Amino acid sequence: MTEELTLLFSRKEIAKTVARLAKEISSDYGNKKVVTIGILKGAFMFLADLVRLLTIPVEIDFMRIATYGSQRESSGEIKVMKEVEASLEGKDVLIIEDIVDTGLSLKFVRDYISAKNPASVKICTLLDKTSRRKIEVQVDYIGFKIEDGFVVGYGIDFDEKYRYLPEIFILN
Repeated sequence: MTEELTLLFSRKEIAKTVARLAKEISSDYGNKKVVTIGILKGAFMFLADLVRLLTIPVEIDFMRIATYGSQRESSGEIKVMKEVEASLEGKDVLIIEDIVDTGLSLKFVRDYISAKNPASVKICTLLDKTSRRKIEVQVDYIGFKIEDGFVVGYGIDFDEKYRYLPEIFILN
């Protein structure tokens, strides 16, 4: 397995970046309650680590969409696999994503959430891969900017493999 993986971000680098993001988010929202919506499955580790470091009141919910399946390239077709359960009307919403790649799925999620009439919608991503962007999408909080390459670990998978890894790797 090790020959197919190249370390990109260590546990220490991830922890430092998540702490920075939590501080920025907490500062920006003040004492306002925010509804965090983690995009499953990839963002679950990031969301868990992030919300534990926030100093503001939060509500946690999840949404699951499917775009990749067992391919390395997005199919372009987006399906909602799990709906948001919380009422979002009039609330401040923070979408938590593992990686922004083409921007297609994130635009879909933002539009989907915006249709529920929240007071505000912001986006936080751990990884931003701008080189593959097909649609510009506003990302408010960015952990790491990365070059092209297929990443796995820290919740991010390839065909349901590698999610369990505590660090982020490039899959060769």
